Amino acid sequence: MAARNFDACLNFVFQYEGGYVNDPRDPGGPTNRGITIATLSHELRRQATIADVKALSRETAVAIFRKKYWNAIGGDTLQPGVDLLAFDICVNSGPGRALGWLAQTSHMLGGDRIRALDSLRRSFWKSLRTWAVYGKGWSRREDAAFALALKLHGAKS
Repeated sequence: MAARNFDACLNFVFQYEGGYVNDPRDPGGPTNRGITIATLSHELRRQATIADVKALSRETAVAIFRKKYWNAIGGDTLQPGVDLLAFDICVNSGPGRALGWLAQTSHMLGGDRIRALDSLRRSFWKSLRTWAVYGKGWSRREDAAFALALKLHGAKS
């Protein structure tokens, strides 16, 4: 179904997960290209250093995204648009949350499922103690993800 969308979904994620950050208010810690130090440590099978995170190549990030995120949510089997939103949720909030929300919305299709996932993520973000710090940026990201997901699916808002 959506195997052809991996690159489009990846390009979207890279718009919001670009370079190295280490904001002490972010529980993810040192992160580069959307890959946290914990995720990189797991991938390297050793404790990653800040230097490792800073040196993370796009190619390595793509491989991690495909294996640990896209494949984990069955991205190739999801409808266009649903794949984008689920993948972005997975990158931003982890595979467990994305899988849970996909299961919760499994009875829905297309635009309805995209709208439900959008609502779940917005509600989740607003519940976080870091909403005051990151809320505006998260809202812009979700607005863009929601619009692109609907476009990829061919649904109207």
